[in-house]
Amino acid sequence: MMLRPSYSLSQESFPIDILLDDIVLTHSLFLPTEKFLQELHQYFVRAGGMEGPEGLGRKQACLAMLLHFLDTYQGLLQEEEGAGHIIKDLYLLIMKDESLYQGLREDTLRLHQLVETVELKIPEESQPPSKQVKPLFRHFRRIDSCLQTRVAFRGSDEIFCRVYMPDHSYVTIRSRLSASVQDILGSVTEKLQYSEEPAGREDSLILVAVASSGEKVLLQPTEDCVFTTLGINSHLFACTRDSYEALVPLPEEIQVSPGDTEIHRVEPEDVANHLTAFHWELFRCVHELEFVDYVFHGERGRRETANLELLLQRCSEVTHWVATEVLLCEAPGKRAQLLKKFIKIAALCKQNQDLLSFYAVVMGLDNAAVSRLRLTWEKLPGKFKNLFRKFENLTDPCRNHKSYREVISKMKPPVIPFVPLILKDLTFLHEGSKTLVDGLVNIEKLHSVAEKVRTIRKYRSRPLCLDMEASPHHLQTKAYVRQFQVIDNQNLLFELSYKLEANSQ
Repeated sequence: MMLRPSYSLSQESFPIDILLDDIVLTHSLFLPTEKFLQELHQYFVRAGGMEGPEGLGRKQACLAMLLHFLDTYQGLLQEEEGAGHIIKDLYLLIMKDESLYQGLREDTLRLHQLVETVELKIPEESQPPSKQVKPLFRHFRRIDSCLQTRVAFRGSDEIFCRVYMPDHSYVTIRSRLSASVQDILGSVTEKLQYSEEPAGREDSLILVAVASSGEKVLLQPTEDCVFTTLGINSHLFACTRDSYEALVPLPEEIQVSPGDTEIHRVEPEDVANHLTAFHWELFRCVHELEFVDYVFHGERGRRETANLELLLQRCSEVTHWVATEVLLCEAPGKRAQLLKKFIKIAALCKQNQDLLSFYAVVMGLDNAAVSRLRLTWEKLPGKFKNLFRKFENLTDPCRNHKSYREVISKMKPPVIPFVPLILKDLTFLHEGSKTLVDGLVNIEKLHSVAEKVRTIRKYRSRPLCLDMEASPHHLQTKAYVRQFQVIDNQNLLFELSYKLEANSQ
């Protein structure tokens, strides 16, 4: 295989099990998954031509590598069409020599179980039954849908999505999550042809993402996986090029109805627990390899990062939810009470070891449109002002987030980390050193990346247990927390802020 270290490293520095895990987690940085499996297959075939302990040792090494690969990838392999064939062939080769592995009986049994349970996408086999169409959580509106336990998305999953026209009419299409812009436009065109819309409307369509602020992004035909990259209140529009400049956000995105909302009626403990429970579900859905793909973009032909992107989007959503709720509260006294409630929620999330929610709530209170409300903050009791200052210090990025890192290092699983910081650390590793040095793989870089991924594994090594009662009130709070209605247009948030306190500094 082409994997050779660019530095002289002793086995004591990298034990064989750690090196094995490093390679499986990070091979996409230097070798596409299908090519990686081909190399493994060829390595096993060449070992068949060797006699004695050396040939057997190489075959056993292939068995160990394939076992670890399957154990790590599992459900992701259904997105690797070519990988299924290679794995199946390699499995048959290994099992043909099963008598050579008498001392590894448990390993061969485990391999058999993994190959049976991993959902491999092999074209010549009978097609699986039609998949259930999944809703993205931003599209949940029915209570029964938003209360369902979240399951991981894969690129081949099908979803329903609305695509709007310049006049704000829309068509609902059924699409793969990983569909390209060209595929989406094809589905829109097909819908329009069978509708009663004027002829010619579908000609030369382009796809545009329109944010609530009015910002427009023209999507290129070859772009894929666009659904999970949309902003919180962004929508897809199909139009002709001459209609592009006239596109405006949907009316409901800029309508504001101030007044008491659900947040004023729920207890901080209930909100914090439901935030933690939901974010744990979302965090558990993110495959550890999505972190590598997101930063390094891999070489596997596409990025399988839908679950990670949805988790990041949710973090942004919570931040905007906090700002939205505060700025929609017109009464100064109630608004100060709301600040107090959000500080309590942040404290409880930290107590739950849910640092993602903790960060998001603190960042929402730190939003410039909220922090400028001097008269409101002055009404806050001193105890809560001091507590919030401590929270700001904890989220301070100074000295490479030193305060945060000290706190999380003392926590035992389960933990929900502030995920954007993990991505920042991986980006630093990516940009700080080369993957290949003089044509050789930089093992030290791969090890550093894998170590960061293993911290995610550690955070999720124990189940989350929260004491939450199942009552009608409980379900109402759960539904509220899982489908926030937020304003993500910063200009609109500032407008609301200045209406509340025009002269605050």
